[in-house]
Amino acid sequence: MSDMEFSNSTVPSAIGAEENEIGSRLREVRRGQHRTLRDVADAAGISESFLSQVERAKVSASVATLRRIAVVLGVTVGDLFQETPTRQPTVLRAENRPTLTFGVFGRKFHLHTAPERAFDSLLGEFDPGGSTGDEPYSHGDSEEFMLIVDGAAQFQLGGDNISLGQNDSIVYRSSVPHRLVADPVMGARVLWITSPPSF
Repeated sequence: MSDMEFSNSTVPSAIGAEENEIGSRLREVRRGQHRTLRDVADAAGISESFLSQVERAKVSASVATLRRIAVVLGVTVGDLFQETPTRQPTVLRAENRPTLTFGVFGRKFHLHTAPERAFDSLLGEFDPGGSTGDEPYSHGDSEEFMLIVDGAAQFQLGGDNISLGQNDSIVYRSSVPHRLVADPVMGARVLWITSPPSF
């Protein structure tokens, strides 16, 4: 489907107030998720320049195109016509958690899919002796909270090495290089909450 999918056969010479509000809300939602124009446009099957024009109310997109963009952003087309997008409780079942392999003998699970998230929440599971990787890493400059849910771990933060057991927690800046190594016998289950999202 072409990204030149306007509500009229030609680009209107003057976009109405409604399109201007929709464009502003699209931009607000996208920026709230810290997503780039290219990321959203690619996922929606349109060009980056077209999405930019929609957000700036330079062109008017069809309902079908708006629906694809809304799906990518995790909102409804109706949300784009409201003053404030609806914020219904979002339930994510454990079996539906997005999963990725992480580090050495480790896995990470996203714990929510809220479209306009001000934070990221991740659950890490590490086999005995597993780690976040061979080297410390950093990401953005967010405030990060980490809780050892089960097991134990050694946490390297900058030049410090910190022993953490079950229910121990720590808050730090994500810009400081850090690395976690799970206990060689118990392994570890770890909860991370990062605000704003930067991973």
